[in-house]
Amino acid sequence: MLADQEVPDWAVRYLHDQVVVDLADAESTAVAAKKLAERTPLSGICTYMEHHVELAAQLAAQLGLPGSSPAAVAACRDKAESRRRFAEQGVPSARSRVVADEDAAVEYAREVGYPVVVKPRGMAGSAGVLRADTDTEVRSAYSRASCETVLGLDAYAVPGVLIEEYLAGPEISAETVVLAGGEVRIVAVTRKRLGAEPRFLETGHSVDARDPLLTDAAVRAAVTRAVRALGIELGVLHVELRLTERGPVLIEVNARPGGDLIPLLVLRATGIDLAQVAAALATGAVPDLTPTRQQAAAIQCLYPAFSGEVVRLSAPAALRAESWLDRLVWTRHPGDRVCAPPHASIDDRMAHWVVTGADATECDQRLLQVLMQVEAHTEAPAYTTSCTR
Repeated sequence: MLADQEVPDWAVRYLHDQVVVDLADAESTAVAAKKLAERTPLSGICTYMEHHVELAAQLAAQLGLPGSSPAAVAACRDKAESRRRFAEQGVPSARSRVVADEDAAVEYAREVGYPVVVKPRGMAGSAGVLRADTDTEVRSAYSRASCETVLGLDAYAVPGVLIEEYLAGPEISAETVVLAGGEVRIVAVTRKRLGAEPRFLETGHSVDARDPLLTDAAVRAAVTRAVRALGIELGVLHVELRLTERGPVLIEVNARPGGDLIPLLVLRATGIDLAQVAAALATGAVPDLTPTRQQAAAIQCLYPAFSGEVVRLSAPAALRAESWLDRLVWTRHPGDRVCAPPHASIDDRMAHWVVTGADATECDQRLLQVLMQVEAHTEAPAYTTSCTR
């Protein structure tokens, strides 16, 4: 059963029925869900969209279905509240403050010490997140973080801008399951690839079933303490951390499975289906978290080299026949206008591909093999509003 205004093409074959409702209207959605529950018994409610995690938690609570408390999920959506709870509970996290204007942003940046990170309080997908090394850069980054959005998430986000301590070190995410009773299980570790700073655009991810961080006590402790500080009692979480000199440090906890096809990578690498796990938890069932595979999987996202209009996209037919190439998808088409880094957002991605391999090293080699064979050309220069966001 799907509640939304439209049905995504990919979902059609899985759909039993649909409730047509505007999910941005929480009150109307709650009324529709209650009416549905009166005529059709509901076993659970869940979502994979960042936009709707709070709504899903509210509906589950109202209908007496399994789920985390709406307050805990709301704390995940509000980066300032997450940081407050982390500090209160002694969870390793970046120093952070909500600032009201550019002057306050500069003042706190000087207090923390450069470089700093400027970010929106309630956005996702690295939208509006920038490193700043000077007062001037902080002012510019504050302006951008105040207005930048992605996938319409601004309509669901807590407004505001944070200035945070810059954390040096590789970024990972712990794909985490919180079982009934509060048991916290890390089922996979994702190694993230980021584009050049000052942006923090995610360009790819890799999951290896044998990743040594799966048994790292410091990572496990940081994730567990963060989950408990936020009060998450049940669900599949995407927990982002930086591996710094002082140990794993929390970036944020997302009350949903990871994006960028990370659940697919986990499935291909370990055999654990996070979508099925999320559905099981939402209905009160006990999911099976036993790995059935011991390999690796990775994804790479292609950004344009130049801003402008897409004129050509191609890949050899023989490439698609490779058994290790899970998929190669063009997400832009000739005639589309795109923006190149450092001004790009995830909306400007032109393609992505997923590969499998015996380990992360083999996956890296295969990602590169695809990159060397795909052609994606833009005609530059060309005006595009996305470049001036």
